[in-house]
Amino acid sequence: MSNITKLLTPHIQDLGGFNARRILPHDEYSMVGSFIFFDHLGPATFPPGTGVDVRPHPHINLATVTYLFEGALLHRDSLGSVREIRPGAVNWMTAGKGIVHSERTPESDRDVESTLHAIQVWVALPEEAEEIEPSFAHYSCDDIPNWTANGVKIALICRQAL
Repeated sequence: MSNITKLLTPHIQDLGGFNARRILPHDEYSMVGSFIFFDHLGPATFPPGTGVDVRPHPHINLATVTYLFEGALLHRDSLGSVREIRPGAVNWMTAGKGIVHSERTPESDRDVESTLHAIQVWVALPEEAEEIEPSFAHYSCDDIPNWTANGVKIALICRQAL
């Protein structure tokens, strides 16, 4: 017996050399809990000299949570944060009243063939927190709870479980 009650087909967007599969929002679900957007990035392989180049763009009134399975991204933002994220780590950017950021393949990874496989979720902030000061936090692999259950490796990237 399956616990799956609904399968949603994602909208596929070409982001310049790799695909993002956006499952939320969906025709049937504008949100699930506090999740506004749910994007599955890649998997993608980039030849030497290329990579991800998501140019600076703004966000307001939400937070983004980025988790990598493969590859690397360099986050830069208008707060002055510059942080590389690698597999197993989490970047949590709270836009609040406004932030501008970019995500790119680090220069050190552009010399060789590189990969990207990640998820990024966009989280609605509670109404009373929509206009808070923006912030950025990076959590290393060692900060992320991991365990295996029924042969499945689980990483708890936000909130709580069980």
